Amino acid sequence: MALTDNKGVDVAIEAVGIPSSFDVCQSIVAAGGHIANIGVHGKPVQLNLDKLWAQNITLTTRLVDTVTTPMLLKTVMSGKVQPKQLITHHFALNDVVQAYGTFGNAMKERALKVIITSD
Repeated sequence: MALTDNKGVDVAIEAVGIPSSFDVCQSIVAAGGHIANIGVHGKPVQLNLDKLWAQNITLTTRLVDTVTTPMLLKTVMSGKVQPKQLITHHFALNDVVQAYGTFGNAMKERALKVIITSD
């Protein structure tokens, strides 16, 4: 919150799918802001309506699908998004179990995108 002078962020994206990351999004979203929940949750999370009800926020959920793929590809091709900057870990195919564990603990491992190659 210090980075925003305690105003919060306009958009908080929950992409990990664990209760603690959803809690962080709720605590940093600004009044009138938006929480985009795209993480796949394997257990319930708490929605803190007692704190959010007067903030006029929106909350959306959605799984990744192919609807936005053409727009994403155009954005990558234009150079506006640099996908290589999102890759945090590389694994050989033989280490797929370790790769899965790393991505399964993404917050702890600081994993954003995990690449598996057949080297």
